[in-house]
Amino acid sequence: MRTLDDIREEYEFLEGDERYRLLIELGRELDAMPDALKTDATLVRGCSASVWVYPTDEAGTLHFLADSNAAITKGIVALVISAVQDRPADEVAQMDVAAALEPFDLKNQLSSNRTQGVPNMIALVKEHAARISAA
Repeated sequence: MRTLDDIREEYEFLEGDERYRLLIELGRELDAMPDALKTDATLVRGCSASVWVYPTDEAGTLHFLADSNAAITKGIVALVISAVQDRPADEVAQMDVAAALEPFDLKNQLSSNRTQGVPNMIALVKEHAARISAA
């Protein structure tokens, strides 16, 4: 998965529809999430499309599997995940993920329907990180 800095560099260079294409491409780059993990327990609430996020950890490092039934939404999920993927849980628990995503100006680039679930995705990621770092 690309780093958030690499994605931001490319994103800032693009405009309009090219940014949508980048998001769709990011979604395609997510690790495959087995259908068996797409359950009510992994469903992110508040998203207009269906979004599933399955957190794992290995020795205190977070790794997420995620998917969506909508291409652009899946790209937004990939953007959120790229901010925290494979980082130490204690670092993610303290991280301001929303601030890390601010350069993408998602609220002004995308419709509110597409971005309404972002705070819920961030909350889920941070809750999992806090739980792991406390253990």
